[in-house]
Amino acid sequence: MENLVQINYHQSGKSKTTNDYGMREMQARAFEKRDSQYLLVKAPPASGKSRALMFIGLDKLINQGLKKVIVAVPERSIGSSFKNTDLKSYGFFADWNVDARNNLTTAGGDSSKVNAFLRFMDSEDKVLICTHSTLRFAFERIDDRAFDNCLLAIDEFHHVSADNNSRLGELLRSIIRNSSVHILAMTGSYFRGDSVPILLPQDEELFDKVTYSYYEQLDGYEHLKSFGIGYHFYQGQYTSAIDQVLDTNLKTIVHIPNVNSGESTGEKYDEVNQIIDLIGEIEYQDDKSGILYVKRHTDGKVLKIADLVYDQAEREKVVEYLRDVKELDDIDIIIALGMAKEGFDWPFCQHALTVGYRGSLTEIVQIIGRCTRDSYNKSHAQFTNLIAQPEAKDDQVTYTVNTMLKAISASLLMEQVLAPDFKFKRRRSDVEKSTTGELFIKGLKEPSTKNVKKIIENDINDLKAQIMQDAQVQKTFTGEVDPKVLNKVLIPKVIQKIYPNLSDEEIEEVRQHVVLDTVMKGAKSEVVGSKEFIRMADKFVNIEDLDINLIDSINPFQKAFEVLSKDFSSPVLKLIQESIDAKRISFDEDELVFIWPKVEDFFQLTGRRPDSKSDDPIERRMGEAVIYMQELRRKRENDK
Repeated sequence: MENLVQINYHQSGKSKTTNDYGMREMQARAFEKRDSQYLLVKAPPASGKSRALMFIGLDKLINQGLKKVIVAVPERSIGSSFKNTDLKSYGFFADWNVDARNNLTTAGGDSSKVNAFLRFMDSEDKVLICTHSTLRFAFERIDDRAFDNCLLAIDEFHHVSADNNSRLGELLRSIIRNSSVHILAMTGSYFRGDSVPILLPQDEELFDKVTYSYYEQLDGYEHLKSFGIGYHFYQGQYTSAIDQVLDTNLKTIVHIPNVNSGESTGEKYDEVNQIIDLIGEIEYQDDKSGILYVKRHTDGKVLKIADLVYDQAEREKVVEYLRDVKELDDIDIIIALGMAKEGFDWPFCQHALTVGYRGSLTEIVQIIGRCTRDSYNKSHAQFTNLIAQPEAKDDQVTYTVNTMLKAISASLLMEQVLAPDFKFKRRRSDVEKSTTGELFIKGLKEPSTKNVKKIIENDINDLKAQIMQDAQVQKTFTGEVDPKVLNKVLIPKVIQKIYPNLSDEEIEEVRQHVVLDTVMKGAKSEVVGSKEFIRMADKFVNIEDLDINLIDSINPFQKAFEVLSKDFSSPVLKLIQESIDAKRISFDEDELVFIWPKVEDFFQLTGRRPDSKSDDPIERRMGEAVIYMQELRRKRENDK
């Protein structure tokens, strides 16, 4: 299987070394902003966000006069990341301690947790750990002013939403407006799966931001040398194709599809059993841990497999076992449905194999984060997406095409996230020479306002996520839209929607940097003699000749088109294009009644159906009528 994305790293060890305070690179960067009232830390899984909170929280308590630190996590299992930690031995001025009664992520009912939260707020105790859920319920019973002079740290901040129905989002907006609370927001990915922003623009402007990129994290590891994202397309049921991408020699997490998705057979337990049958024969199941011991077909080696799909009681035993995994041989394969993503730590994992597209880009980042921990047993980490291939006879062809476009979009975004960052400057003279990480571009508009500068420095990847999730943008992946239309019409529309307060001039400045950054991160460089050339789409360009007009003539998602044209036969590619076209084609009944006899006459005369891409406008419209009728027929059959 060929990777769509392959990124190589330098194994510098930089992201794991510590300073005199015992802080890693990301933590030191966050600590520099410790005086900020509202701070948003965007850093990948395993970069040390929980300890960054400890450093900042202790400084707020000891040096800034705050009285309490409240840490809210999305689920109980993540609470262990904030347990008592020795920091003084490594150079910091205090240790992180949480009284056992103030750790509300242990077992117990919601009502008792809420009562414990309220008791904490009235006590002299300093630190509390709770779930998002407990925080929401407690919020309903206390005044906003109770959060005065408190630090509220929200882990996995992407769970917040600006939507009016988001109780966590409403809580945040309310206490920001009505108290002197300090907020520390932490997330591995700031983009959600839907189009709803996490914060309203006016609220987001309050936050100082610390961004630590995925590339910085992985490039600074000791052992991991490369990371790949690949696809495998299948027809029929995925269980008949999974053995082609499941290498049982690699420590692997398999995420099977949600039972309500098109990829699922609807029988999750049968799917797990089929996967295990492909691997080998079950010798026995350990009563204490729930781990399955499976004798591999190929060589008789016994593999330890964790089934996190099975019923609740059995699953709890398996989860408990996985929490204590310390040795390489403790587990070989984990099969999961909704678990083993956020906050789950298995550094030995080499391969994340996911069936079907995940509806949220954040979820994909979290899944990928399971295999990108640094560990002595791997130099390469791999994410593989097993995706259904559209079939002409498939009643769900539109769903399948949309799913496939979203999956490709997610991988292209991950390439952007995982690749090194560039700084772009306007070229003012031929004397200026580009260097690694800093490129001079003719005609580039540089940020004219503080707001634009902030977006370019901190929000480019989040903005790209919104752009790549846009349905109109995804329809350009087949390469049929003029790149200038994509770059100068569709992309600015998305920017304007996300940042409604930007002027036209500011939107153009942001647009140029987004398109430039996207094109350059997808480009390949080649040195010929003393000159460096960049291959962008089908062009080789001297790095010193880059100008913004040239960039605007390139489709930044050219790689998506290459995937589609390389991986699919002509009939399937045509099917994909027609499915995309069907969304934009419309006919009223009178025109359809008028044109359809002409379609039949055309077929009788030529022996072929009219081409929707023809240069002749009449034939093109007749071709569109055929696509429109096919889509109507599919819809009727699906409604039966």
